[in-house]
Amino acid sequence: MIDLVAKRYVKALLDGREVASVTALSEELNTISSAYNDDKFIAIISSIEVKNSDKVELIISLLDNCSDTLKNLINLLSENKRLDIIPVIAKELKAQLAVINNSFNGVIYTNKELAAEYISSIEKEFSKKFNVDLSLTQSVCDYNGIKVDIDGLGVEISFSKDRLKSQMIDHILKAV
Repeated sequence: MIDLVAKRYVKALLDGREVASVTALSEELNTISSAYNDDKFIAIISSIEVKNSDKVELIISLLDNCSDTLKNLINLLSENKRLDIIPVIAKELKAQLAVINNSFNGVIYTNKELAAEYISSIEKEFSKKFNVDLSLTQSVCDYNGIKVDIDGLGVEISFSKDRLKSQMIDHILKAV
């Protein structure tokens, strides 16, 4: 539900604005949303004992130079008691900017660290395949194979040793 509300705010922020101003706004929102990682900050924002005007001043004080658009957004969110969705708005705005700029980030999940040349070759091939600017990072985990997850495009490509084994066993059993 929060995602749907955040998408409406993002749509309003994108409407009729240039990419440069939206990018600046996104950076400001990301700075503010990083404060939501602090439990004390969340306690202040969600407290009913703190006035809304004080909450707005606290949020705006996180930035050196806050744009008028962002001030208006924060005031509107405060009036509607939705200051808690600022991180969701920041994430959605970043995703929409990625679509506009045609540049996406992805993650490669493996159980061993891959060489930088291998990662860059995967980036290059997927960039060519999907006609986007792609940046991949690696996450070493317990995944027994390799999986590439490009969130903004909704693409997930994987090769798992366990899945290959089970498919080979199924194929052999069907042949018998």
